[in-house]
Amino acid sequence: MMFHTAVAARMGLGMTEEKALDLLQRHGPLTAGELCEHTGLAPASVSGLIDRLEAKELVRRVRDARDRRRVIVEVNHDRLAGFGELFDDLVSGLTELYASYSDEQLELILDFLTRATAVQHAATIRLET
Repeated sequence: MMFHTAVAARMGLGMTEEKALDLLQRHGPLTAGELCEHTGLAPASVSGLIDRLEAKELVRRVRDARDRRRVIVEVNHDRLAGFGELFDDLVSGLTELYASYSDEQLELILDFLTRATAVQHAATIRLET
């Protein structure tokens, strides 16, 4: 949270805006409904979020080529290009850290993180119902 808050501040964004951009970069273009699912935000909140990101030219709404009624939100990669350097220190540090583990150790770490994420997701679902 602290890292993403610092990145958001450097980009002139709120934490929710930065996290939405992160989701769009990791998952690719998403509909507003899919952003609701990934964030847990209400549809009205996501609409406002998209409006703010679009006003800053960080995302754009585009019509789905297969279903013209459907609107997809995609990242404006040209606009984000200048912000990549904010992640340089983190990426180099993690690259150095990864290199200190064997492939076998990394497989174990990946298994743990994958399973821990599933446990957290299931616990979150139970809290929401």
